[in-house]
Amino acid sequence: MTDMTKLSEAKGYYRLSWMERIAFGSGDMAQNFIYQTVTTYLLFFYTNVYGLNPTIAAAMFLGVRIIDAIWDPVVGALIDMHTTRFGKYRGWLLIMALPLTVLMIACFIVPDFGETMKIVYACATYVVLSILYTTVNVPFGALNAALTRDQHEVTILTTTRMWLVNVAQVAITYGVPTLVIAFAGTMNSPEARGGWLLTIVIYGVIGLGALLFSFAGTKERIVISKEDQAKVKFTDLFTEVVRNKPLRIISFMFITAFAVMAITNSAATYFVKYNLGNENLVGYYNVISALPALIILPFMPLLRKKLGKKGLLYLSLAISFIGFAGLFVLPADQVTLIFVFQFIRSVGFGVTGAFIWSLIPEAITYGEWQTGKRISGIANALIGFFFKFGLALGGFVPGIVLSLTGFNSELEQQNEAALLGIRILLAALPALLIILLAFIVSRYNLTDEQLVGYEEEIENSL
Repeated sequence: MTDMTKLSEAKGYYRLSWMERIAFGSGDMAQNFIYQTVTTYLLFFYTNVYGLNPTIAAAMFLGVRIIDAIWDPVVGALIDMHTTRFGKYRGWLLIMALPLTVLMIACFIVPDFGETMKIVYACATYVVLSILYTTVNVPFGALNAALTRDQHEVTILTTTRMWLVNVAQVAITYGVPTLVIAFAGTMNSPEARGGWLLTIVIYGVIGLGALLFSFAGTKERIVISKEDQAKVKFTDLFTEVVRNKPLRIISFMFITAFAVMAITNSAATYFVKYNLGNENLVGYYNVISALPALIILPFMPLLRKKLGKKGLLYLSLAISFIGFAGLFVLPADQVTLIFVFQFIRSVGFGVTGAFIWSLIPEAITYGEWQTGKRISGIANALIGFFFKFGLALGGFVPGIVLSLTGFNSELEQQNEAALLGIRILLAALPALLIILLAFIVSRYNLTDEQLVGYEEEIENSL
């Protein structure tokens, strides 16, 4: 190790091994195996297998997400104020791994209760799952800023993380419906409950293993000092969002992007089953959401360098919009073209959804330059609050639209209004949100040159 490297690492600019990069990314892959599986399929499971009315399911999704979103900032402050015996952030991956997995499985159990108690059970298991997820997701989000200050290394970490997330997405979007149908013969009736439960147990165990690997394979190097930890207060939650403009804008990016993702994911299974009329295509259709990112994400650092942050985001959003427009206007019998435009949509939104995560450490650096405190937990908790608010909208809106357009899970063929409602959810509404997201991106003005200056000032104060 050269003297220059030693000096760089002394100031926090660590270069990480590929093993540690993969271990870090495995933490997010694990959370997708557990939580993204739930958010992608739970609404369909509730309406078509569990037997909940779409309106009740929508209200429950909104209520759970609001509770969860409020809980996020509380967790962020607690994490910045305290340290576990296993580390400030990574320890939570170990502590909460098993409880999170157990609650994921519990969400897909259909109890032998009356209608009211079934609703109570569904609400209770989903609320507790979401609360436990927060205690993993917030510290994990703060972990990358604890591994290194090096922005190039952070980009590599984010790319590795999102590549592994998309591996999980392929496994979730293709594997879940394929396995459920293999185990139960269908995914669309109360008789499929055994197939759903067995599939969820498999995915939960995989997620559990990946979380434990992430804990074992990472090392915290840059965390808030004990002196600064003692200074962190709950009021920092409010002051940080007021004074940190980049963090506010990134938060609104997350609201919009995750609303797009949640609405699109929720609508996809309905669209393939009812609009295209073939539930056996669900896995093939959904897997296209993740496959393009596996090809493109390794090139994201180069694309950022060539196009700049905004240029890359604008291009990816434009591609997303074209894909959504095609999905909305194409007739249902044009299955091949629908799959082509799903691929186009996935190329664009896959880059957008991955890249905005790399902006969070920038806002953390900006906040540290402002205050001298690196409160990564609070920053990630605030992001968590806003992206879960986006997920809340994405979980609430589909249920309401399905209810208003006359969707009936007992019918094999839906009426024209319901089919149009599904298509609006799949494409038209997300396309409008893509336009809104482009406007929000235009308001983000933290440049790489500014960050270099802020980092130099932070370095000189160390």
